[in-house]
Amino acid sequence: MALPNLTEVRRRRVAEPSSEEVEGTPARRFLRHLILALVGVVMLYPLLWLLSSSLKPSQDIFTQLGLWPATWDFGNYAQGWNALNQPFHVYLLNSLLVVVLSIAGNIFSCSLAAYAFARMEFTGRKLFFALMLGTLMLPGHVLLVPQYIIFSQLGWLDTYLPLVVPNFLATNAFFIFLMVQFMKSLPVELDDAAQIDGCGPFRTFLKVIMPLCVPAMATTAIFTFISTWNEFFGPLIYIQNQDLYTVPLALRAFMDSEGQSMWGPMFSMSVVSLAPIIGFFIAGQKYLIGGIATTGLK
Repeated sequence: MALPNLTEVRRRRVAEPSSEEVEGTPARRFLRHLILALVGVVMLYPLLWLLSSSLKPSQDIFTQLGLWPATWDFGNYAQGWNALNQPFHVYLLNSLLVVVLSIAGNIFSCSLAAYAFARMEFTGRKLFFALMLGTLMLPGHVLLVPQYIIFSQLGWLDTYLPLVVPNFLATNAFFIFLMVQFMKSLPVELDDAAQIDGCGPFRTFLKVIMPLCVPAMATTAIFTFISTWNEFFGPLIYIQNQDLYTVPLALRAFMDSEGQSMWGPMFSMSVVSLAPIIGFFIAGQKYLIGGIATTGLK
């Protein structure tokens, strides 16, 4: 058995930096963490201010400096919950309904379109894929008037259909692109094995591809949840009945309630409306990171 060359070992030790050299001295590490902590506090300050303002009397929100309330007012939550035509949980359920249907539509339709672009051969596939990506450059306001005319002629105004049905038609090019990139990373041999077992394209998608695309679908679900829950312009255009308001429209109604701005109740309900987003993001965080890391978007 040959002994290792001591000269070669020393050369490797000199060439390879130690873990302390890579991470820096303790003082540098402390300074780095301190800067990151300060940046984190600056980013969280609006959220902390919102939480603090929800616990202050309305007259103290813009006059009292500091985050710690001089007078605690938990009545803002009770007042805000029942300040509008319906209890606030009605608007939460309305938003939840739209979100669930939008997530189901995006996952189903976008995954089918992505499977066609990623796995199937057909004439004009590259052209259609390029046109689909080109829709990402179209501002939403360009399509607003034509869409409104179509939905008006269909009799869908003052319903959730204009907010939900387009999601079942694979209209979001970003999610299609995300899933295409993920499906291209899967071995083609899986499709061949499924075909040998007698599976057609649709059954191969359901039995083989779809279970493996959980990270990409979870990423789609998280982005859809956040964007749909926070969407204001679409519901504002298509919904007039206050009983059908989603959460953003309900929060806007506090500005007109009783002819005055109800800042305390509005901020308290804003805190309540943030809870589902934070909870859903925390629950799906590992899938979000995995989906982005495996689709080439990093």
